[in-house]
Amino acid sequence: MSKKLFVGNLSFQTTESDITSAFEQFGAVESVQIISDRETGRSKGFGFVVMGEEEADKAIAQLNGSQLGGRALTVNEAKPMVRRDSGGGGGYRGGGGD
Repeated sequence: MSKKLFVGNLSFQTTESDITSAFEQFGAVESVQIISDRETGRSKGFGFVVMGEEEADKAIAQLNGSQLGGRALTVNEAKPMVRRDSGGGGGYRGGGGD
């Protein structure tokens, strides 16, 4: 079974292959994804790694707080994304007078 890990506090210069290299010392990496801003294409400074459960637990223990690209990484199990309510905006409510 696979486990998805959150990897935070990434340098904007960190590449997916940098992350793969750091994590594959603990086992096979199934996928790496750095999240980027839709408009600018620039990294948002975090991403996700998918790997086997045991390997993921070892990676969390060893890499959380370690340095990559001059930054102390935050590595933990990814939590399911919570859909945020946009708080309205944009809808036309009718109205108008006679």
